[in-house]
Amino acid sequence: MKISILTPTYNREKLLEKLYESLVKNSKYGVDIEWLIMDDGSKDKTRDKVEKWKKESPFEIKYYYQENQGKMIAINKLVGCATGDLILDCDSDDYLTDKAVAIIKENYEKYKNEENIYGICFLKYNQNNENMGNKFKNKRTTMFNLYFKEGETGEKAIVFFSEIRKQFKHELEKKERFITEARMYHKMDLKYAMICVNEPIMICEYQEGGYTKNIRKEFKENPYGYYEYFKEIFDHDMKHVTFSKRLYVIKHYILFTCLTNAEDSFRYVKGMSNKILYMFLYLPGIFKTKLTF
Repeated sequence: MKISILTPTYNREKLLEKLYESLVKNSKYGVDIEWLIMDDGSKDKTRDKVEKWKKESPFEIKYYYQENQGKMIAINKLVGCATGDLILDCDSDDYLTDKAVAIIKENYEKYKNEENIYGICFLKYNQNNENMGNKFKNKRTTMFNLYFKEGETGEKAIVFFSEIRKQFKHELEKKERFITEARMYHKMDLKYAMICVNEPIMICEYQEGGYTKNIRKEFKENPYGYYEYFKEIFDHDMKHVTFSKRLYVIKHYILFTCLTNAEDSFRYVKGMSNKILYMFLYLPGIFKTKLTF
């Protein structure tokens, strides 16, 4: 068994140390590890630090460089270079728990022969050892159902089966640099499901300059991808989607309709209740968007 850890990074030399140390701790569980790093144009000493680690690391490290093309393109490239049976995205402000690889190994052996599964979803904790969301209610589900029907919150850590993961990529619109990972997950959901395990394998330390802390800026700079994402949600089975999530989708669909000047967006809204919500919220949504963006 081999696992590929994918890390896009930009000027995160010091943060990468914690991730590297966590991988060293996890190298004792009889699993081959390869760490693939895509440096997205860093100006610090990331390259020098990685070259030093390559000489002493108990696992293989592969370093790549690109000039400021963004996280999603970095991940797309790294997926193509990965040679593991499993793929795990691990941002530069993330690191693994001490027994993460042992937990992954145990569950991979347990579920690797399950039909139509694209991966195994685990819990993600913050630096205070607190779950970043709720515990899973179902063993087998999809990312769409998890967040839109089952009331899940917070981030998760997905270990993908490489054979399936390599069939998909993050789709970007009009030379934008970012899109929510959920757009790709939801397309995987249309054909496959995932297994959920209530054990943490990853710790996250959000940074002030990270995507999550600057989500409004990301919305404004990448509206076309988000417009397509929310439009595509209507292609899913919306039955049993919670009212709060339905409201969330409609509000954001109107937001990105405005930011992209999309025409005839109403025709993509499917379902009578969604259409009614759209008509009720459209004018207030357009007014609020123009006021705040």
